[in-house]
Amino acid sequence: MRGFRIAMLLTAAIVLAAGATAADAEGPPLGLPPVPVPEDNPQTPEKIALGDKLFDDTRFSATGEVACNTCHDPKKAFTDSPLQVSEGIEKAGKKLTGTRNAPTVVNAAYMTTQFWDGRSPSLEDQALHPPVNPVEMGLPNHDPILKIVRTDPEYVKAFQEVFGKSGDEITMVEVTQAIAAFERTQISGNSAFDRYFYGGEKDALTDAQRRGFDLYVNKGRCVSCHVIEQTQATFTDSRFHNIGVGINDIQNDVPELAEEYIQAGITGNEVDIEVLSDKRSSELGRFAVTTDFDGLGAFKTPTLRNTAVTAPYMHDGSKKTLRDVVVHYNNGGVTEEGDPVNDFLSGGIRPLDLTEDEIDDLVAFMDALTSPEFDDLPKALGLEEKP
Repeated sequence: MRGFRIAMLLTAAIVLAAGATAADAEGPPLGLPPVPVPEDNPQTPEKIALGDKLFDDTRFSATGEVACNTCHDPKKAFTDSPLQVSEGIEKAGKKLTGTRNAPTVVNAAYMTTQFWDGRSPSLEDQALHPPVNPVEMGLPNHDPILKIVRTDPEYVKAFQEVFGKSGDEITMVEVTQAIAAFERTQISGNSAFDRYFYGGEKDALTDAQRRGFDLYVNKGRCVSCHVIEQTQATFTDSRFHNIGVGINDIQNDVPELAEEYIQAGITGNEVDIEVLSDKRSSELGRFAVTTDFDGLGAFKTPTLRNTAVTAPYMHDGSKKTLRDVVVHYNNGGVTEEGDPVNDFLSGGIRPLDLTEDEIDDLVAFMDALTSPEFDDLPKALGLEEKP
C-alpha cells in the first residue's frame, strides 16, 4: 500500500502540473469527474509532496504520537477501520475517544463540505481543526506547528520552494494549502462497476452484483442520495439527511437539548470541540452547525466508493457491516423492525420491503464499488462480507 501511495504521488507530479487539474492532462480515473482545484491553491508536484510530509508528521500533536494519517491511514483506505469512532491523543494513560467515525480522505476532494456535519467548507479549512481539538491532536493552538515548519531545515527549504516564503511569512494558510493539495491526489475510481457502466465491460459484474445494481436504482432507491450520473458517479449528493441513526437514542431529549445549544451560542471552533467531546451534541448533526431545525440528526451522505473496505458505518460507526446498513434502511430508518421512528426523519426514508436475497444482492453490488488498489483490504482487515 505504501508503494501504491508513492506511485500515486509520482502520477500526481506528472498529471497535476502547476495550476492544472486532472482534466487538463490525462483525466481522472474511470467513473470520476475532474478534480476541483481552487484558483488560489493550484496543484504542483512540490506542494503535493510537502502536503504528504505534513500529513504524516506526528509532531503536530500534543503527545508527538498522532498525525493526520493516524485516523486516515493509507493502509486502511485512509480511514482508521475497524475502529467504531476515532481515537486521538493519549491522556492519563488512556486514548481520548471522539464521537465520530473517521470518513475516508479518498475522493474527499469531490465533497462540497467536509466532516460528517459539513462544518468545514473546504479541505483547507478542515485541516485547521484536528490539531487543536482536545480529543484529537490536543495542541493548545497552532503555534507549535508553525514553530516546526519555520525552523525544521527540510520544511524551511520546502516552503521556500513551494510558496516562496520563510520564517514568519509561513502561516497556517500555507500549511493547510499543502495538506489539501496532497489530499486532492487521493482519488480512486476504476471499480468493477465503473468498468461495467462506463467502460462497457459487461462481464465486470457478477450476476448478484447486476441484480444489486437494479435494486440500487429502483426498489432500493439508493441512487436518490448516492448519486450515479451518465458520465460519472461520486455516489453522494453532498447533502444532509436524518436517516434515523444516533438521534433515535436521544429523541426524547431533542427539544431541550436543541434549545440549550441555541442559547449557548456555540459557533466556529467551539462546534468542532463540542461535537467530538459530547455524544448528545454530536447526535444533533447538521443542526449543531446551522441551528436550523431541518438539520436535526442530519448527516452528510458519504460516498459509497470503497465502502466494502471501510467498516464500520454511519457517522457513529454503529453499523458493523454493509448488511446491517441495508437492513436499517429496509426497516425504514430504525435498527429493529417496529422501533419508533424519530420525529425528524428525512421524508424519503421508508421501508423498502427487500427480501433476504435482495439484501444480499445489494450488498454484493456495493462490493463492486471497490477500486483495484484496495481489493486486498477486506481480507487483510478481516472485514470481508460476501454473500
